[in-house]
Amino acid sequence: MLRGRRAERAALDGLLDGARSGRSGVLVLRGEAGIGKTALLEQAIGAASEFRLVRAVGVESEMELAFAALHVLCGPVHEFIARLPGPQRSALEITFGLRGGTAPDRLLVALAALGLFSEAAQERPLLCVIDDAQWLDGASAQVLGFVARRLLAEPVVLVFAARQPAEPLAGLPELLIEGLDDAEATKLLASVIAGRLDDRVVDQLVAEARGNPLALLELPRGLSPAGLAGGFGLPGALSLAGRIEQSFRQRLEALPEDAQRLLLVAAAEPLGDPALLWRAGEALGITGAARERAESAGLIEIDGRVRFRHPLVRSAVYRGATAEQRRRVHRALAEATDGMTDPDRRAWHLAAATAGRDEDVASELERAADRAQTRGGLAAAAAFLRRSAELTADPRRSAQRAFAAAQAEYKAGALDEALALLATAESDRVDDLQRARMGLLRAQIASAAQRGGDAPRLLLEAARALEPVDPDQAHITYLEAIEAAWFAGRLARGAGLVEVSRAALAGPAPRRPQRPTDLLLEGMATLSIHGHAAAAPILKAALRAFRQEGALPHEARWPVSRAADAVWDEESWRLLAARELQRARDAGALTATPLLLSALSFIQVLCGELSAAESLLDELRAATAATGIPAYRYIEIWVAALRGRQPELSALVEDFTADAEARGEGFALGFAAQAAAVLYNGLGRYDQAFTAVYTAVEVAPHTDLSTTGAMAELVEAATRIGERPMAERALEQLTLSTRPSGSDWALGVEARSRALLRDGDAAERRFQEAIERLGRTRIRVQLARSHLLYGEWLRRERRRLDAREQLRTALELFTSMGTEAFAARAERELLATGEHVRERRIETREDLTAQEVQIARLARDGLSNAEIGARLFISQHTVAYHLRKVFTKLDISSRNQLGRVLPSSSDPPRLA
Repeated sequence: MLRGRRAERAALDGLLDGARSGRSGVLVLRGEAGIGKTALLEQAIGAASEFRLVRAVGVESEMELAFAALHVLCGPVHEFIARLPGPQRSALEITFGLRGGTAPDRLLVALAALGLFSEAAQERPLLCVIDDAQWLDGASAQVLGFVARRLLAEPVVLVFAARQPAEPLAGLPELLIEGLDDAEATKLLASVIAGRLDDRVVDQLVAEARGNPLALLELPRGLSPAGLAGGFGLPGALSLAGRIEQSFRQRLEALPEDAQRLLLVAAAEPLGDPALLWRAGEALGITGAARERAESAGLIEIDGRVRFRHPLVRSAVYRGATAEQRRRVHRALAEATDGMTDPDRRAWHLAAATAGRDEDVASELERAADRAQTRGGLAAAAAFLRRSAELTADPRRSAQRAFAAAQAEYKAGALDEALALLATAESDRVDDLQRARMGLLRAQIASAAQRGGDAPRLLLEAARALEPVDPDQAHITYLEAIEAAWFAGRLARGAGLVEVSRAALAGPAPRRPQRPTDLLLEGMATLSIHGHAAAAPILKAALRAFRQEGALPHEARWPVSRAADAVWDEESWRLLAARELQRARDAGALTATPLLLSALSFIQVLCGELSAAESLLDELRAATAATGIPAYRYIEIWVAALRGRQPELSALVEDFTADAEARGEGFALGFAAQAAAVLYNGLGRYDQAFTAVYTAVEVAPHTDLSTTGAMAELVEAATRIGERPMAERALEQLTLSTRPSGSDWALGVEARSRALLRDGDAAERRFQEAIERLGRTRIRVQLARSHLLYGEWLRRERRRLDAREQLRTALELFTSMGTEAFAARAERELLATGEHVRERRIETREDLTAQEVQIARLARDGLSNAEIGARLFISQHTVAYHLRKVFTKLDISSRNQLGRVLPSSSDPPRLA
């Protein structure tokens, strides 16, 4: 019977009651060893007899076996995997070794686990209990942390018990489990001690136990009645946990040798499989009598599973054994483990059983690492390879395995661990190719940690080192170096964009015929050195080649968008971004989606498709939150600028530029300044627009900012404040990119900019040319701005009727896109012509929450609940829950009516 735990029991009962009514619940019980967390878990299990139960225990020795705990949790609900969408079903089956296939995306595995728990809970509520969560393997902890944060409308209760929660569980609802008060502690102590104790001894025991129930139960054990009664047998000055372990160890030492050996086998075998325990026990000569003795001592229970009385028992047993005793037990477990069905755990036991160098075991660990990578267990692969390197006698082979472990850690996102392994791998025994690849990995780690700063220099050094030994990889690395230098801008340290580009052009000749990536590298490097006229033909050829390819290589995904931007090619930009995003979704490559969402939504914003871009932005926010990838703020900033939301833009830019400076990302500073110029031109505050865009050009002189319109913004702002010489220079700079492009987008913007510097018929012809050219594109923002500028010019020429026609068109376009600042500017100009303007009404739904808006938009666009769940990283049952609330708030009965009642694309719903 639990004593003094009313509040804790009430909290757990509340979670269970919520699940009975269809609400999920998550709780982390945090407290020191022996404080009663496990007892509370057992209490919850006992109170949830009608629930489906899945449970797991974190085991310190299994922390590096990927998905070990998740596998145990999912076993009892395996039947529901068949209900999952295809990509999610495949991800779990590959992860658990049930089928072969390409390593699944870690985020897809997490989404599949969420779906599995949600499906398992549809028939009856699900209680998921994880004890000793501080020892969860990293992959399982990440998945369970993801699941815990996305449960809502599922009858699922997820309860963790941990001394200190692992990082992926940080921030979850938490209940601190503290010691019993003195009165309850005294009652508990009295329940386990026969006879009367001196009050001073009782007070001493209670004080030393500090309310820890397990300490109160264990510390008096093994003491003589006389010693206990007088207080002479009280334990010495060990830590509380140490004294509890010592108590368990004393009970262990009182057992016969075969019972001790049985307990050690159980401590080294974390699956709790009785059959495996007995197979290993037979090899060690353990008889059935050992079980009776171990169970009668109250240290272990063996029925359908093997369970220690408390996790500290396992710790006491394992730590109390000698190294040789542990090796013997692990050897027996390796021999008892089926090498066909569980080869990785067998390899792990073999490694623990090996004292010195052993190539056979090292090779087996290397094969286990290959299998782990196939299932997406990068952290496990790194652990296998690290141990393999330690067991390898040949120094050169050991360095290779340590390097492979470093690569696995890098791919898993463990950058510090990767650097430590890389330092181990670097030695005089490696050849030039290996040394060059190690330099590349070091540069990639730097780039991942800080996209600007030193990354361009390190990638440049790596590319140069790779030239004589791996020219193909050198080309890819030069492309990565150019991208890093482009992002770093003026904040690059040691090597800037021009230096990197020159080195790339001077590097080894590409293959013949050139691959698309070779063309892309040559074009991007040429752009920085020789300008648009020389680079445009090469970049256009690269884009044509990529359009004919089945897929973009990873290293080309972002540079391709910049190439399309540089040559003003909206069609290629949109086609390639949309194609790659769909491929990533189809393949379940969820961690790749933030970058691809950013690329596609940016061209949508440039085209004035703000509602569509905001829908992708919703998905982008969900993806970055789920993956832990730093948020891409570029699109948010551009949308705020076009919508004319100055306070929102100012707040975004402040955070954005501070982060960018810390990362050494100089391009971001120019981008933010350019966005401000768009905002101020829209508001008609041309002096501020001029200052902002001039700053943008100054801080990012070697980027392709000019091709996204910075120079056009400068022309407009400069002409309005009388800075004609500056406007003419900006126009000259603009034509350096628009003329080589030759696209209607480029030449339309150029024509409009020329019109601002002309008078009379020459100006009018340029305005009309701009409208004609831009009207053949999807770049509606620039088309609307051309109508606006033409209308303003006509009004100044006192041609009011003609001006009204252009300004009405501009106002309609701006209103339909939701570019509010420009719409207000057009409205003011139209009023100045004497036109009566109807009040612009923008319907809003103020009672929809942010997530309801996201889901309603996607449902309006025709996505199923499962597809929406995959996009927003929630279960399809949570989607259905939100849609029911949306239907109630909008007073509709089906998703078919969403298109009618949701606000138009001119303005998103305001959030509650």
